[in-house]
Amino acid sequence: MMQVLTNLNKNAIEAMSDGGNLEIVVEDTPEMVIFRIKDTGHGISEEDMDKLFTPFYTTKEVGKGTGLGLATSYGIVKMHKGKIEVRSNSNKEKGPTGTTFSILVPRKPSNI
Repeated sequence: MMQVLTNLNKNAIEAMSDGGNLEIVVEDTPEMVIFRIKDTGHGISEEDMDKLFTPFYTTKEVGKGTGLGLATSYGIVKMHKGKIEVRSNSNKEKGPTGTTFSILVPRKPSNI
């Protein structure tokens, strides 16, 4: 899970090249532990949302990213029987830009 949080924090910081806020929240319920990584960066376009977890897909310049961070994070979360949720806005006309990744991991392994 440390790799997941590192990848998400790194992406959030890179999305705020002109500065911004990074908020990390940990919540828990009797069933789940929830990590929320929220930034005030430029957001993720609607076109890119469907490709986020595709290996080698990146919107970064050549030499600035491999496109493996989110794909790896997705795999790690799935191995823990969890899920990743993403909310993002890249359109300033629709409100503040930024992205929130929520990682939901069950406290107990399921028998699935």
